[in-house]
Amino acid sequence: MIRLEGVEKRYGSFQALCPLDLHVPAGEVFGFLGPNGAGKTTTNRIMAGVLPATQGRVTIAGVSMADDPVECRRQSGFIPDRPFLYEKLTAREFLQFMGKIYELDPVDITSRSKALLEEHGLGDRADELIEAYSHGMKQRLVLSAAMLHDPPVLIVDEPMVGLDPHGARRIKQLFRELAQRGRAVFLSTHSLDVAQEVCDRVGILFKGRLVALGSVNNLMARSDEDLEAVFLRITEEETNALPAGGGA
Repeated sequence: MIRLEGVEKRYGSFQALCPLDLHVPAGEVFGFLGPNGAGKTTTNRIMAGVLPATQGRVTIAGVSMADDPVECRRQSGFIPDRPFLYEKLTAREFLQFMGKIYELDPVDITSRSKALLEEHGLGDRADELIEAYSHGMKQRLVLSAAMLHDPPVLIVDEPMVGLDPHGARRIKQLFRELAQRGRAVFLSTHSLDVAQEVCDRVGILFKGRLVALGSVNNLMARSDEDLEAVFLRITEEETNALPAGGGA
């Protein structure tokens, strides 16, 4: 579903993302882990078509970003780390607006919006202004918008920030359900307990390089550690291996 081949990003002489090769198949929740500044958000934005790669090839659901960028973007739903909402719209109006951007049939927009708002616990607040929503409600609305066009791939950047335990559980269950329906979920997170609970495989990014990749169980089984201990050990080893001055 998601295929990155030699994808990298440079800003002048700064290498934000080293050549990255990665494949996330249908039916998998993939966790993308790393400390602040590792390059996770850069990777997410490249996959979503928001940021161009300096080099390499991005393919989403069989569609090349280079060959057909518009269609490639249609194949994914993207939830950025700081999503933007038009707060003077109601939730229903916002989804109508997003549906028109995706050029969906008006009848489909109406039916899909209603179903998603109900599924995410917003049905009874659908006609309230978004500015009156709590943070968790806004997160669920953004998720509804990302799923409105029923994409085969969902790219999510830090979805649990600010959610209460009930909201977090709902989102985690949804990610597993999407994978069971044959979707690919690319989950970038700092929440190692979430990754351990939800993800099938994880990759650890450090200074723009993928330094570990494997199933959650295999990574933990190698040293009888939980995922947090594995993450801390690997990133500490990579930090100690840096040349004097710590440059990437």
